[in-house]
Amino acid sequence: MTTGTGVTAEAMRLRLAELLAPTRLEVIDESFLHEGHPGADGTGFGTHFRVRIASDSFAGLSRVARHRLVYDALQDFVQRGVHALAIETF
Repeated sequence: MTTGTGVTAEAMRLRLAELLAPTRLEVIDESFLHEGHPGADGTGFGTHFRVRIASDSFAGLSRVARHRLVYDALQDFVQRGVHALAIETF
């Protein structure tokens, strides 16, 4: 039986909202698009996400530094089984 990661887009959205005070934020679970790919767990949920985020916290930072802030904010989700994060920062 496959139980999945238990990670939801809403939980990730709440964490990012709390830590980065975004002015724009979308978190999309794209796991169903990756069925059969490495990292997919067979549930179609909770393994592959797209994050689109704008935040004043990104002012003056390079793209790599902005992405690092997002990865750091979501690190515990990665440890729970999130396999891929596609990050778009604005």
